[in-house]
Amino acid sequence: MTRRIATSVIWIFVVCMVSSTFVSSIQDKCRACIAIAEEIELGLSNEKPRNHLDMRYRLDSKGQREGKVIDYRVSELRAYELLDGLCEKMQDYTLMMMGSGKKEWSKVDEWDTLEIEDKQESRAQSKHLSSFCARLLDEIEDDLVEKIKRGHVTSGLVSNVLCEELTKHCDSSRRSRASHNTLDDQSDEL
Repeated sequence: MTRRIATSVIWIFVVCMVSSTFVSSIQDKCRACIAIAEEIELGLSNEKPRNHLDMRYRLDSKGQREGKVIDYRVSELRAYELLDGLCEKMQDYTLMMMGSGKKEWSKVDEWDTLEIEDKQESRAQSKHLSSFCARLLDEIEDDLVEKIKRGHVTSGLVSNVLCEELTKHCDSSRRSRASHNTLDDQSDEL
């Protein structure tokens, strides 16, 4: 009898865990990827000009410094500085209903002044997006760093590189529709 109860409890636990995984996962990976790309775009736009990286630390037999000077824009340091803290910043986003009736990832400036019914659910969504970001970066970080170093990731092209080329979460027609809908919603707010 107790064995049967234990087995039932285990099955109920497994079913609850599996169903909660499906509920808590990101439903629209394309829109989530675009939100992550927008945060990278924000990082690119806030970048301050930096000097080249001087990697000449040794002296040769004539007293001349050996090594090379690396342009900051193509350095690995720049790439990692752009990605550093990215997923933590995604906790400032939540799903919000837009004028078109679709939910979009939107950045929240002040959680206290956010006018939404269920702030706990919004916080949970932001944590799911942050986790999604971490998993996404785990998969493609090396490739993304290389694309940043080679200059393929520039303002206006981040979502193409991230969401179409690297992750394949969006196809070009879907991403352009999502971007177009976002632009329409923003113009409705104005």
